[in-house]
Amino acid sequence: MIDIRRHLHQHPELSFEEVETPKFIANYHEKLGHEVRTNVGGRGVVATLKGGKPGPTVALRADFDALPIQEENEFSYKSKVDGVMHACGHDGHTAALLGLAKVLNQMKNELEGNIVFIHQHAEELPPGGAIAMIEDGCLDGVDVIFGTHLWATVPLGEIGYRVGPFMAAPDRFDIKIQGYGGHGSQPELTKDSIVIGGQLINNLQQIVSRRVSPLDSAVVSVCSFEAKNPYNIIADSASLTGTVRTFKEDVREFIEKEIERVVKGTCLVTDADYSYTYSKGYPATVNHKEETEFLAKVAEMAPNVESVKEHELIMGGEDFAYYLQHVKGTFFMTGAQIAGREKTYPHHHPKFDFDEKALLIAAQVLGNATLQYMKENSEITV
Repeated sequence: MIDIRRHLHQHPELSFEEVETPKFIANYHEKLGHEVRTNVGGRGVVATLKGGKPGPTVALRADFDALPIQEENEFSYKSKVDGVMHACGHDGHTAALLGLAKVLNQMKNELEGNIVFIHQHAEELPPGGAIAMIEDGCLDGVDVIFGTHLWATVPLGEIGYRVGPFMAAPDRFDIKIQGYGGHGSQPELTKDSIVIGGQLINNLQQIVSRRVSPLDSAVVSVCSFEAKNPYNIIADSASLTGTVRTFKEDVREFIEKEIERVVKGTCLVTDADYSYTYSKGYPATVNHKEETEFLAKVAEMAPNVESVKEHELIMGGEDFAYYLQHVKGTFFMTGAQIAGREKTYPHHHPKFDFDEKALLIAAQVLGNATLQYMKENSEITV
C-alpha cells in the first residue's frame, strides 16, 4: 500500500483530467481477476469481486484526484508534476482500497456476498465525479456503502464517526457591484464600488450572527474582493466571491435568498447596480444511523485502532453525500496525524502529509465492516 501511495503521489492528476491514474487502478483489479468497468461516469473505475457464497453487495469507495497546488515537501516521492499535488490524501485512499481488494480477493470463495470497489474521479471539483458515476450505474445492486477519509489532524489510531449530518454542503456565491468610477480627487461624482463592497462584507456577516439560529451551524465567508485600479481612480466595479457552508437544506435555501436581499438592500442605499450568482455544491453528507453505529462497533475490532470517537461536525464538503442519498451507509474519518512533527499541516496545504501507517488502519476497518456486514446480512442476495 505504501508503494502504491507513493507512486500515485509522484504522478497526481487534477479533477476531470485523470488519465493514467484510472488506468493504473483498472490494471491492478484486472490482474486480480475482478470484473472491471472503466470510464464510469467519465473517468471512474468500478471493480466487482464476486464471493463464493450468497449474500449482500457491499460497496467501498475511494477517490483519486489531486489538487492544483505546488508541493513544498522534499521527500523522495514528492510530486513530479509542476503545480499539482495530492494535498488531501486521495492517493492514500486509493492505496488502502487496492491493498484491501488484494486481501479480500484471496478469500473470495468464503465471501458471503459481493464487493464493489468504487474508484471515483473528481471529488475536489464540483459537480464532482460521484453523481455521474451513480447515474452510470455504480450503485446498481448495492445494499450498503462505506467510505473513509484519512484525516491528518486526528491522531493515528483514532476512528471518528458521526450519526446524521457530518460534512457540510459547500456552496459558492459571486457578486459584482456596478458603481460609477471617476477621479480620486472627486469622490462626490462617483459611486465608489470599493466602499460599497466594504459595507456589503460587513452586512453579509450579520446573516449568520443575527439571522440564523445559533443552534444551526452555518458559515458565510467572503474569500475574494477585487477592484483593481490606478492609485488615483475610484473603481467603477468590484467583484466578491465567497462560500456558504450549511448542514440543513432549509438553512441553505434561507441563506441563498438572504444574501441577495442584503446585496440588493446595500446597493439600493448606495444607488449602485449588482449581479448575483449562487452555485450549489455537494449536498451535506448525512450518515445513516444503523450503519454508522455498526461501523463504530466493528472499528473497535481492528487490531491497530486505539480509540473510536464521535467526530465533530466538519464544514468541509464531500460528494460521498450523493452515495448516501441513494443507498444506506456511512462515511468516517481515519486518524493519520504524524506524531512528533513540529507542525501538522492541514489538508490542501503545500506541505500536507500523513502517517502511512493509517493506510493499514483504514483498510482494516473497511475490511472488518465488509466481512461483518456480510456475516450479519447473508440472507440478502442479489
